[in-house]
Amino acid sequence: MTSVEAQLAIVIVSWNTRELLARCLRSLLATSDSSAQPFEDEFPLLAFGPYCAPVFVVDNASSDASVQMVREHFPWAHLIENDENVGFARANNQAIRQSSGRYVLLLNSDTEVHRGAVETLVAFMETNPQAGAVGARLLNADGSLQPSAHPMLTPWREFWRLMFLDRLARKATYGPKLWEAAVPQRVEVIKGACLLLRREALDQVGLFDESFFFYTEEVDLCYRLCQAGWQLWWVPAATVVHYGEASSKQAAQAMYLQLYRSKIQFYRKFGGKTRADCFKRLVRIAYWPRLAMASVGVLFSPSLAKQAHTYQRLLFELSEM
Repeated sequence: MTSVEAQLAIVIVSWNTRELLARCLRSLLATSDSSAQPFEDEFPLLAFGPYCAPVFVVDNASSDASVQMVREHFPWAHLIENDENVGFARANNQAIRQSSGRYVLLLNSDTEVHRGAVETLVAFMETNPQAGAVGARLLNADGSLQPSAHPMLTPWREFWRLMFLDRLARKATYGPKLWEAAVPQRVEVIKGACLLLRREALDQVGLFDESFFFYTEEVDLCYRLCQAGWQLWWVPAATVVHYGEASSKQAAQAMYLQLYRSKIQFYRKFGGKTRADCFKRLVRIAYWPRLAMASVGVLFSPSLAKQAHTYQRLLFELSEM
């Protein structure tokens, strides 16, 4: 066991994202100070400036040889193999419970870390003791800016967004003023693709709620952190590329339905049946016109059939969610 103390742990959950996971791990090694060092310790650490971290990879029963790839090419990563897909929240919790250190950095398997990103996020935490969580500036594959934080979910904010009213007045998303800022900004929800958490805050509010299988688990955690008085910050000096939806694209329709199932679960948890039912009514108002337009559009563009079927399933299954 190495005698160097780990100040943080890096956790990556993967499900059938072999190539992207390899790119993510290569980016961590390349941006660390450890790329030229042999890993002979029982518990290897990567060094990011003054901060050392083990890297945990939690594989949710992938069928694409992800596990073999990690073992062969990244033996310094601490691999946790699940026999089934236990979901994003539970998989992250598995690694968090096995780790130590003052901070935990959660990365999606479809991310690539830019040089200095890890150090910048941890350094911000070190100098801002009221920060319970911070997030990086996320970029799309083409280098364009990707929203990496948003206001806290409410049924009406969601309806506002679904009706495209954010084009008139920003209520459901943050506008260009935030994203153009060069200094850290207070936010309400940080996207889980890159999320640095203070362990002290996790000890207070608890880990991810494992009843969320996929989607909205980070919203739930950010809400609990804010309720407990912790601050959440977006730190644009730390940059991470996020390719986006690498796992969910493999079962697109099922994941689309899961997205709304998880949102309804969130509203039910923090507002009861009344709030959840309110959200369902607003979703119906927003999606019946979508279904009608997609159904007519199929006559002219058969490629819209899949979209129409997804909308139909959502409206049909909404009452049971």
